[in-house]
Amino acid sequence: MVPMPPSHPPIPQTINDFTILPLHIPPLPSFPRETTHYLYLRPNAPKLPTETTPRELFLVNVPVDATETHLRALFAEQLGGARVESVGFEGAQRTRGRGITGPVAVGTASGRGKKRKRGEMGEGEVGAEGREVGGLPEVYEREVRASGGTAVVAFVDRASAEMAVREVRRAVRSGRRVVWDAGVEGKVPALGLAGSRAEHALRYPDPAVLQQSVDDFMAAFSAQEAVRAKELARVRSVPDADGFVTVTRGARMVPAAREEDVEKVEESARKREKKKVGEDFYRFQVREKRKEEQLGLVRGFEEDQRRVEEMRRRRGKVRPE
Repeated sequence: MVPMPPSHPPIPQTINDFTILPLHIPPLPSFPRETTHYLYLRPNAPKLPTETTPRELFLVNVPVDATETHLRALFAEQLGGARVESVGFEGAQRTRGRGITGPVAVGTASGRGKKRKRGEMGEGEVGAEGREVGGLPEVYEREVRASGGTAVVAFVDRASAEMAVREVRRAVRSGRRVVWDAGVEGKVPALGLAGSRAEHALRYPDPAVLQQSVDDFMAAFSAQEAVRAKELARVRSVPDADGFVTVTRGARMVPAAREEDVEKVEESARKREKKKVGEDFYRFQVREKRKEEQLGLVRGFEEDQRRVEEMRRRRGKVRPE
């Protein structure tokens, strides 16, 4: 008898709350065989939900070459036609955060349409909200992601998200063939040798764009320094924890206090002022009060001793009949 080859256990369709979707990856010149990649999906359920949470899907084990175009095509053409609004990949904010968080100038972004009085906020001053400016221009058209990464897909409405979940489960149960990279031909930059050539051509950004990024960074940095100096000048008159204001020659080289710290100091000073009323404040008054309390205890003890002696004398004079 010829021994039978060992059979592999079937791939489960779900694990915990996730639905396991097999993605068939077509052959490539570097790997001329079709392979299968398993994508895990479930409705997004973060610890702190937002307004868009009901229409979001949470994806685990995203392919390393995934782009927003890939996921849009996957749901639109092979999983029921659900319309994707946006895709957020794991680590996207960290890779983009190369600028400086500068305040928004009045008249731009959040400051548009606000009137200002003379002397309140002039040119070069900033508003309360901030945005990231001065980031370097991108030199790569496409990013290769870490293996096993995650992503959050937001659909246009809740009905589209629910339809996408139903179509994924239906495709898994029926064994429908879902092909990765289908419908994205010519829509995404190439990888491999062709992508390396394109990246090499984009390695040096346009000098004008680079100069603009540097100018934006320095303008935001100067605005931050101006705000910090203004805040430092304001908090110099704020009393410390003991209620005193230290007077020095020139500016004190201390970091600007935050608004929360200033409020805490002021609240603590107000509480101390309330507590002072009706109580001793100076140390010698506390010592005198303690001495008076001790003398009162001594006098009470001596008075008790005299009463006991008087009772003993009376007991000796009185005799039973």
